[in-house]
Amino acid sequence: MASIRILVVEDSVTVRRYLCDVLATDRELEVVGEAADGKQAIELCQTLRPDVVTMDMMLPVMTGLGATEYIMAHCPTPILIVSSSTNRGELFKTYEALAAGALEVLEKPQGDETDAAWERKFIATVKLISRIRVITHPRARLGTFGRAQAPRFEGPALSGQRHRQVIALGASTGGPGAIVDILRALPASFPLPLLLVLHIAEPFGAAFADWLDGQTAHRVSYARDGDLIRDRGGEVIMAPPEFHLVVRGGRVRLTVDEERHSCRPSVDVLFESIAREYGPTAVACLLTGMGRDGAAGLLKVRRAGGFTIAQDEATSIVYGMPREAMILGAAESVLPLGEIGPALAVIAGHRREAYRA
Repeated sequence: MASIRILVVEDSVTVRRYLCDVLATDRELEVVGEAADGKQAIELCQTLRPDVVTMDMMLPVMTGLGATEYIMAHCPTPILIVSSSTNRGELFKTYEALAAGALEVLEKPQGDETDAAWERKFIATVKLISRIRVITHPRARLGTFGRAQAPRFEGPALSGQRHRQVIALGASTGGPGAIVDILRALPASFPLPLLLVLHIAEPFGAAFADWLDGQTAHRVSYARDGDLIRDRGGEVIMAPPEFHLVVRGGRVRLTVDEERHSCRPSVDVLFESIAREYGPTAVACLLTGMGRDGAAGLLKVRRAGGFTIAQDEATSIVYGMPREAMILGAAESVLPLGEIGPALAVIAGHRREAYRA
């Protein structure tokens, strides 16, 4: 069996040695290179062509963010961020790296009795992302401050002129960049509230809503239990880490009910609640992600008369969740990422012609 070839990028000699030693315990894994800074990481990635890169964020010469953007633009490779950065500014750089195409983020080990569990998770995550086929990432090519040109929407007519009340979005791996692209395609006057579930583990989820709030004209905040949804048009209400987001009686409710598909928050839980609460006036959109969370919930929205969208395979970083939705027949419309934002604007009642130039 061919081994999985890994490039380890870490400026601390002690941590780098530890990561390499952990990887060496598994016969399916082979460390083919080590880099102490972002520039060296790029050079080794180009020459060695590894199957996976483990990337620290805080690096000398060139940051992990800069290296991630370059790698995803010029020699796309599955990247696992391994970071101990938990202050606000450093977390924002992690979110930028995820939006630029990094697949997953893992907290560095704490040096205590939990190390064995961390080591197992580290090895499992490396193996998992090694199987993902990544492509040249357009956001990475533009750089951190680049802005993609708004695409034209040329899709089919969308469910007539039925009144809609709410839009729910669900995403996992590859989700940060996809969500940003969708929100940037929506007009500032977008009339409907948007409910969002994104799989992002603690402690890295702590400031994601704040980061996303700065990426577009739309206000983004973590949901608070009991908040009214009415009159929140154009705002994004996001599930906080470790809480399911549901809607009851027109209000946000946060629960710590059992995980669904090993996820809390779960996309299925959100979609099922809007199917019950809003029925034919709901819209649900399932984006890129690993696993099958959201597929069954999307089907419930469709069966309740709501409008459902799944991201297509070509533009999904991981065509897992949308694929499961397709198998179930849950998606009324399958769209490339560039058409989803404009399509949501049409669904919400904005004229299509406004998004063609």
